[in-house]
Amino acid sequence: MNAKQNIAVVGAGHWGINLVRNFYELGFLKAVCDSSPARRREFSEKYPGVRVEGDFENILNDPGIQGVVLATPAATHFPMAKRALERGKDVFVEKPLCLDPGEGRQLCDLASRNGRILMVGHLLHYHPAVKKIKEMVFWGRLGKIHHIFSTRLNLGIFRSEENVMWSFAPHDISVIISLTGSLPARVAAVGTAALRPGLHDTVHLQMDFGEGLYGSVFVSWLNPFKEQRLVVSGHRGMLVFSDTLKKNKLLYYPEPVLWDGLNPKPDRKEPESVPLEETEPLKEECRAFALALEERRPPVTDGGEGLRVLTVLDAAQRSLDSGGEWVRVRGWPEEGGYYAHPTAVIDRGCSIGPGTKIWHFSHIMGGSEIGEKCNIGQNVVISPGVRLGRNVKVQNNVSVYTGVVCEDDVFLGPSMVFTNIKTPRSAYPRNTAGDYVKTLVRRGASIGANATVVCGVTIGRYALVGAGAVITRDVPDHAVVYGNPARVRGWVCKCGDVVVRNGETGISCKGCNTNISPGGGGLR
Repeated sequence: MNAKQNIAVVGAGHWGINLVRNFYELGFLKAVCDSSPARRREFSEKYPGVRVEGDFENILNDPGIQGVVLATPAATHFPMAKRALERGKDVFVEKPLCLDPGEGRQLCDLASRNGRILMVGHLLHYHPAVKKIKEMVFWGRLGKIHHIFSTRLNLGIFRSEENVMWSFAPHDISVIISLTGSLPARVAAVGTAALRPGLHDTVHLQMDFGEGLYGSVFVSWLNPFKEQRLVVSGHRGMLVFSDTLKKNKLLYYPEPVLWDGLNPKPDRKEPESVPLEETEPLKEECRAFALALEERRPPVTDGGEGLRVLTVLDAAQRSLDSGGEWVRVRGWPEEGGYYAHPTAVIDRGCSIGPGTKIWHFSHIMGGSEIGEKCNIGQNVVISPGVRLGRNVKVQNNVSVYTGVVCEDDVFLGPSMVFTNIKTPRSAYPRNTAGDYVKTLVRRGASIGANATVVCGVTIGRYALVGAGAVITRDVPDHAVVYGNPARVRGWVCKCGDVVVRNGETGISCKGCNTNISPGGGGLR
């Protein structure tokens, strides 16, 4: 990796000063921005050759700055990250990503649309002990995981804009959902606010992942001693990570629980010290951001990972406000019977059938209708007026625009494109109901990846549209079409097997023994 000065650190206070030091030592620091004149003078002397600014706008205006690192108060993360992303900068935000999941989703969407890197400062992922824990869990050293417990205690720093859970817990929540591989199904949180009413300084968070897997996080900034400990418990062993220790930070306890019939009993064997790499986690985190800028690949703690942590924090805060009631994070809603990933946006006024699944970052707009047992992939938009029948599968990165109707059992391949305007003009908007040209996809039809369907056509029953095809005219039932413009190249049964049409004679599919006869310009 070639050292290149293209990163600016904004906010050089309590934690930002460490980021400045590491980016400078790695050779990536171009500028520091801070509101304190005293700190600006200090950094000008300490880091020769590094530009020191007091105005964030000057950082954004510098074309030589590619990456912006925000070590500012949490309440400023959303507006500052949004400005930076809109100006074409890659952004590294100290935890938490922001204070509202809706705003976090906006940042992720903005970074995706603009092709920008968005990273969150969940430092533990770059710690050699956590890397080793992930490795050991992956290879089954602990067997089936049933509980992950963490404590993070200290005296101060007392925040005024967020409580101790938002200040301390993001690191531990991030690691726990990484080790479990999913968001918790529900969370509950209780705590106390001793110093300031309404601003909790001690919080105990419980996470229920389902199927006998649990997580717990205990955080407090009212302890006279510092403790950072993570315990990962499985049926074959336990790992204990104590970050405040100078040595033996990670211990492995083999089979600490024995069973006497139906009764468990402890078996306190001597632990094994797990050897770790000698690396500085913060330096590795800074290096990961620089590498992401160079290779244009998202880091481990990208915006999506930050949004997942933010989703748990938001649910936990609602539980905290309610006095500790369980709050659902994911799963089947009690009403409606469909599953929606926490990052999905479901507008009011839409209709979604039972058994349907809606995945990451998808948006179901009001006025749309989705039948039962559909599968809506990642980054999908379903617009007002769209109707999807039963068992429709919409793969990743598809926008189904107003005017499109899909009957039952339709398959829409990854990144295929619908249009709904014949002559689009930015300066002359055509966005009323009468402007949209309707497209109908009949039952059982499949449209391949990256195909384009020009509006105003009907794709016949069980037709098969090849990948990359451009559809400009109606497609007969059972036709196989591909090319630009797409033309009929053969015939296909409803089961997907290609069949040969023999004049006006009926055809029997060898795959499923279905009888097929000519009609309507195609087969039926």
